[in-house]
Amino acid sequence: MRNVMMLKWLWLSLLAVVLDQASKLMVDGSMQLYQSIPILPFFKITYLRNTGAAFSFLSEAGGWQRWFFAGLALVISVIIAVWLSRLQKHETLLAIALSLILGGAIGNLIDRLAYGYVLDFLDVYYGTWHWPAFNIADSAITLGVVLMLAESFGLGKPKEDE
Repeated sequence: MRNVMMLKWLWLSLLAVVLDQASKLMVDGSMQLYQSIPILPFFKITYLRNTGAAFSFLSEAGGWQRWFFAGLALVISVIIAVWLSRLQKHETLLAIALSLILGGAIGNLIDRLAYGYVLDFLDVYYGTWHWPAFNIADSAITLGVVLMLAESFGLGKPKEDE
């Protein structure tokens, strides 16, 4: 029973996947590739397709990267699910972090398997400088990693009796 206790956090993974896929379907169904819609002076919705990894790493590699990154996401997802199932009851922050990372990885994995690319659309910029476009799955992964780092520095851990 202990091994499945922390799997209760998988709803967070599912939420990340649903929000990610729904937002991508809305962008794909209502915008043209490379079209931008200004939202704020530093933020646009810009429809892009990324065949690489983070920051378009290996996007021009010829196609093999689709299967490499899909396989990597699948292996990492299995590892995270096993890790999540082995957490102790008090490791709540780590469970949340892992669930967000898992949801983000699955969201982008769905894109890679279905389309051969990841749909990115969140475009943050200043003047002519643009942060690489990203999506909800990338945001979930980033938030999960930040929470893991916070947890590794002691945030969310129970106080030890002196």
